[in-house]
Amino acid sequence: MSEELLQVAVVGHTNTGKTSLLRTLSRDTDFGEVCDAPATTRHVESTRILVDGEAVMALYDTPGLEDAPGILDWMEARRGPRAPGAETLEAFLESGEAIRRFEQEGKVLRQLRASHVGLYVIDAREPVLGKYRDELSVLGLCARPLVPVLNFVAGPDTREAEWREALARLGLHAVIGFDSVVYDLQEELRLYEKLRSLLDRFRDPLTRLMEARAREAQWLERAAAELVADLLMDAAACTLVVPVQAVQDGSALTDLQARIRRREQECAQALLALYRFRAGDYAARQLPLEDGCWGLDLFTPEALGHYGLRTGEGAAVGAAVGLAVDILALGTTLGAGTATGATAGALAGHTPGLGRRLAQRLRGRRELRPGEATLRLLALRGRQLARALSRRGHGTEKALELDTPTDDAWRRGRLPPPLRRARLHPDWSRLTPGAGGLESRARALALGELTAALMDAADTPQSPQTR
Repeated sequence: MSEELLQVAVVGHTNTGKTSLLRTLSRDTDFGEVCDAPATTRHVESTRILVDGEAVMALYDTPGLEDAPGILDWMEARRGPRAPGAETLEAFLESGEAIRRFEQEGKVLRQLRASHVGLYVIDAREPVLGKYRDELSVLGLCARPLVPVLNFVAGPDTREAEWREALARLGLHAVIGFDSVVYDLQEELRLYEKLRSLLDRFRDPLTRLMEARAREAQWLERAAAELVADLLMDAAACTLVVPVQAVQDGSALTDLQARIRRREQECAQALLALYRFRAGDYAARQLPLEDGCWGLDLFTPEALGHYGLRTGEGAAVGAAVGLAVDILALGTTLGAGTATGATAGALAGHTPGLGRRLAQRLRGRRELRPGEATLRLLALRGRQLARALSRRGHGTEKALELDTPTDDAWRRGRLPPPLRRARLHPDWSRLTPGAGGLESRARALALGELTAALMDAADTPQSPQTR
């Protein structure tokens, strides 16, 4: 048994979420196999948790216990009246039954004996039954510290209080609630703190791990905010200079919409990768990924209404812009232009760079850009996705679904100053053809300000005391 690397055996009844727990702790959605069928894990599998490239913990996923009462019956029938428990366990593991009838249980007990500590995973939605007490009795013969971990405690059907009371009657008070589906940084840190209190010689590596997890949460929050801020900067600065005919036949508007959709999709994929999730971890509902595209169209009244954004003002602005453009074009497209403006709605901006736009119109060209309602919608969706991913456990198999956000920060009031500045700089956007200001100091400063604004409005992970 290694003295340098903490060995942790994850044990428990079949189908209690042991593999899901390891996926969440290791941030690896591909570790092991997860499904509702019992006895999915047939062999011991391992993974390591690294801090600064150095392994600080080895986690072992073990098969589920299914017949602990049978093992106790076997031991009761064969042990003498004075036989110690450890000797009885040794006799069991050396017997043929440990590799035939009790093959899974044998693998679990051998791994627990070879580890420094065990995490006994409990599905807290299940009633407290005698078979679980038998499992704890058998596991106790391995003479290793055992920490009960109550899984699935975030749902409404949890029996956490019942389990804590039952475990306390068995003398197990170091109980941790940790949901492998709904991630909570504080729960993970409490788990490591409990291990640190039980295993003093591993105090330093566990402290390093706790500090690393707290730093990681803060870094992820900022990185996610920067990805969303970069999307908003690209959208706010995006400007397409197009012929009048392209506005009238709708092709320019379609092009602008497609650019914004693709850019939002890139941001979503980047957020998923940042939090180490797969593209398929999104549900095909409200904000889903369907065949590589968002399921809820960004440019529909339904999308704006779903996020509590008004569409009437945008349509009025669009109509006004259409009329102004037609007058500047010497009335050649008055009727069609007015209709086009009303249809464009929130997509047609009318304030930034007015002199430049007037010059373009006099040359028979128009400028199209996303309007404020579109920017607000992008912000709401991006922030909601980042927040949901930060609270999603890597052990869940259910695709992520997002409800109507309760965030009011982006529904009303003026847009943040960095976005208002971006409206004056088309060259700040990747979506503007020929843009040359993506690496400018001014854009970088604006991006930093906007990232800070997004973080100020978000829930900030709290770093606990780790020493």
